[in-house]
Amino acid sequence: MANLDTYLDSHYIHRSNWLRAAVLGANDGIISVSSLAIGVAAASSTTEPIVLATVAALVAGALSMAAGEYVSVSSQTDIETADIEREKQELLEMPEEELHMLAKIYEQRGLKKETAMQVALELTEVDALGAHVRDELGINEISQAHPIQAALASGSSFVAGGVLPLLVVLFAPLKGMEYWLYGFTIISLILLGTLAAKTGGSNVGKAILRVTIWGTIAMGLSAIVGYLFGVNV
Repeated sequence: MANLDTYLDSHYIHRSNWLRAAVLGANDGIISVSSLAIGVAAASSTTEPIVLATVAALVAGALSMAAGEYVSVSSQTDIETADIEREKQELLEMPEEELHMLAKIYEQRGLKKETAMQVALELTEVDALGAHVRDELGINEISQAHPIQAALASGSSFVAGGVLPLLVVLFAPLKGMEYWLYGFTIISLILLGTLAAKTGGSNVGKAILRVTIWGTIAMGLSAIVGYLFGVNV
């Protein structure tokens, strides 16, 4: 018989927090750095400005992604903490109302009224706050925010994604560099979409379609801007 502590280990939901940040970072790294490089390449007659712009985008983007992810997830953590503190206070001030609220939640999930109250009573005896945090607020160990983890996953994956177009800029010929960047980026996005889908247990075709379509739009618009406003740099 399966052990309850390890039963959920094979499920994909445990990976949702860090996988979201990692895929977002890598996708943003590939697309934003490539798009900027394509825009500059479309307006440049030498390689140096393209390399400079690409490196700047890589460094600034990685730091921005890590900082933004940390701030964003920290805000979520602050909200969760505030709600938990409020729940503690409500349990002290009006335990009966909170008990009936918990029972109502279980009723709405399909339990009979008597069964719902019995479940609420038993869970309250074991861990009242834990029951309310989990079932009333919807906060659990899987969904709980982890700012440092999200920041590291997002920042490092941005670097991993952004390095790929940088390699193209460093080694591809200047003539037709936009096309080299586009082709290499699409291949990278396909690999990223496949990896993300496999890791998260989702449909590979849909994941590839998403990243390639939006990646193409971003790079296409950047190239157009470069051609329209580009003066030889």
